[in-house]
Amino acid sequence: MTQVTAPAVFKSPLHEMTQSTPTCLWNDSASIQELTYSIEHGAVGATCNPVIVLGVLKKEMSSWKDRIHCLIAEWPTASEDQISWQLVREVSVKAAGLLQPVFNAHRGRNGRLSIQTDPRFYRNTQSILEQAQEFSLLAPNMIVKIPVTSAGIPAIEEATYRGISINATVCFTFPQCIAVAEAVERGLARREREGKEIASMGPVCTIMVGRLDDWLKVVAEKNNVTIDPGYLEWAGVAVFKKTYKIFRERGYRIRLLSAAFRNHMHWSEFIGGEVVISPPHAWQVRFNASDVEVRPRIDKAVDPQIVEELSRKFADFRRAYSESGLSIGEFDSFAPTRRTLRQFISACHDLDALVRDFMLPNPDVE
Repeated sequence: MTQVTAPAVFKSPLHEMTQSTPTCLWNDSASIQELTYSIEHGAVGATCNPVIVLGVLKKEMSSWKDRIHCLIAEWPTASEDQISWQLVREVSVKAAGLLQPVFNAHRGRNGRLSIQTDPRFYRNTQSILEQAQEFSLLAPNMIVKIPVTSAGIPAIEEATYRGISINATVCFTFPQCIAVAEAVERGLARREREGKEIASMGPVCTIMVGRLDDWLKVVAEKNNVTIDPGYLEWAGVAVFKKTYKIFRERGYRIRLLSAAFRNHMHWSEFIGGEVVISPPHAWQVRFNASDVEVRPRIDKAVDPQIVEELSRKFADFRRAYSESGLSIGEFDSFAPTRRTLRQFISACHDLDALVRDFMLPNPDVE
C-alpha cells in the first residue's frame, strides 16, 4: 500500500524559505514586536544600530521613556551621546534575549543580535576594535558590525582572532567582500594555530545590495545615462551572486548577508544559497503577502547582457564587480561608502537629539 505524505504547511513564503532551503532569515530591526513576528516566520537573527534604535524608541516610547529618565538621573554627568549609546546597548541586549534559544539550538552559527560599532570610528582601527570587544561581551549571542573601510579591515582580522563574531557592514562591492573574507580567514587561522575554538563563531559579510543600485541611479541622472531602468535593479544582485560563487569556490568560512532591500529580487534571487537575508519588517510583510515562488535561484546567473551594459555605462559598477576594482585604500572614497557613513553618522546625531529632549526639554513647547 502506497503511503501518501501530506504536503508541508508553511506560514508564509519566508517561513517556507527557512524550512525548505539553507537560506536564513534575519530581522533588520531590534524592535521586540517586529522581531517576534520575524521569529514566527523562521528568523534566526536580528540587527541593531543607531538608526534602528531611533526607530524602536519612536515606536515603543511608552516602554522606554521611564528608562531614559532613569539613565539621565543615574548618570548626572553623562553626555547625550553616552546616554544614546547606552540605549543602543540596552535595546540590543533585550533583543538578544529573544534570540538566545535560537543561539543555543544552532550552537552559535545563528541566533545572534548584530550590534553596530560607532560609525564615527570608521577611520580608527583601535577605537573600532575596543568597542567591538566591549559589545561582544554584552550578551553571549552578540555579533558585532564593523565597517568595511581601510581601518575596518585590520579590525575585522583582529576581532576574529579574539573570538568575536563579526558582521562586516558598509559593504557594497566584490573587492570589499574579498578583503573581508581574507581578513576573517587570517583571524581564524591565527586562532587555529593556537588551538583556540572557532566552531561556535558565525561571521557574516553584508552586501548592501540596494545601496549600490541607488548610487547607479544617481549617476544615471547626473550623467544623463540612458539605460533600461530595469537593468539598474540588477546591479547589487549581480555583485552578490558573483561574490557567493567565488566564496564557495575558495572555501571562505564566512556567509554573505543581503541588506538594503529595494525590490523582491534582493530576497528571491538569493533563495537556495547558504546565505542570510535581512529585510526590515515592512519588506517581510510585503514578501509574505506576495505570490513570489519560493525556489532556489542563487545559482542562476544574471543575464550577461545586463552585466555587460552596466559595466559599459558605469565605471562604479565595474569597480564594484571586479576583484581589482577597488583597493583597500579606496574603500573609504567609494561613493556608496561615503553616502552610507554620512547617513549612519547623522542617525547618531538624531538619536542624541531625542535624548536631548529628555535631558534638556525645550521650554518653548512645554
